[in-house]
Amino acid sequence: MSERGEVDVAIIGAGPTGLFAAYYAGFRGLSTLVVDALPEAGGQVTAMYPEKMIFDVAGFPAVRGRELIANLVAQAGAFSPAYRLGVQAATLTYEDGVPILGLGDGTEVRCGAVLITGGLGSFTPRPLPAAAGFTGDGIIFFVPDPTMLAGKHVVIVGGGDSAFDWALALAGVAASVTLVHRRDRFRAHAATVARVKALPVRIEVNSQVTKILGSGRVESVELNGTEEIPADVVVAALGFTADLGPLAMWGLALDKRHITVDSTMATNLPRIFAAGDIVEYPGKVRLIATGFGEAATAVNNAAIVIDPSAHLFPGHSSEDVV
Repeated sequence: MSERGEVDVAIIGAGPTGLFAAYYAGFRGLSTLVVDALPEAGGQVTAMYPEKMIFDVAGFPAVRGRELIANLVAQAGAFSPAYRLGVQAATLTYEDGVPILGLGDGTEVRCGAVLITGGLGSFTPRPLPAAAGFTGDGIIFFVPDPTMLAGKHVVIVGGGDSAFDWALALAGVAASVTLVHRRDRFRAHAATVARVKALPVRIEVNSQVTKILGSGRVESVELNGTEEIPADVVVAALGFTADLGPLAMWGLALDKRHITVDSTMATNLPRIFAAGDIVEYPGKVRLIATGFGEAATAVNNAAIVIDPSAHLFPGHSSEDVV
């Protein structure tokens, strides 16, 4: 991205589809900016199941979520895309027929085209009620790298797949792991629950974290208003709410919470394309693998909108040394 805030393609969403789109745009010789409201690349994969094995990505019999994201970031990195993470795409206007993307921090970017790959939209972590009055550090919503919590006392709040995936990843890494759930039944996959129960993980059911204690950062938590246990970090794995956020105000044609596109992945707005789970069209199948193909289709069609002299099909990537 130039100092003037100009870029060939702005990609909204740093999940698998957006990251592959960043690679493909670079392969086409387009400068690229990737924007995501989450502070880490990876979208739903990073936020909800970084440690889970994924079995439906072509070429991988199985790949861990965080490893897939790391590989996609490295693949895109060959073309040095710019990233603006932790910043929301807020407004869309036009200047001389060219999109002007306004970001939540007040930055404006002039774009040859915009590609929306935001999965289910903007993700907002569900807050931990006990943390409402706590202003210190040590409360997080996802764990991009388990080694960052090595030697720490970790309390995980939740009973879904993310909570158990992180308990599984942190057992043997953290000094201690305590999982707290308000019910005695879990939403997580039964096999994962069984694996965690076999590890030195303390599981507290029918329980709640009622208070966060510490000066400047988490030092302990209170369970059920009575028991205090040590904690350096609290992982609030209570899920995320998803909505289109400001995108819903842009004038995009929508089918419920999804953006409708044609066979070129173009939306109803000039120079605005979309791909991945956020789009809708007849026969749409929501898979990571589908998103990869849609990303390539969108970028190739955006390329000829940006430069009418360009070719739709650029040749195979195997024909060039990257």
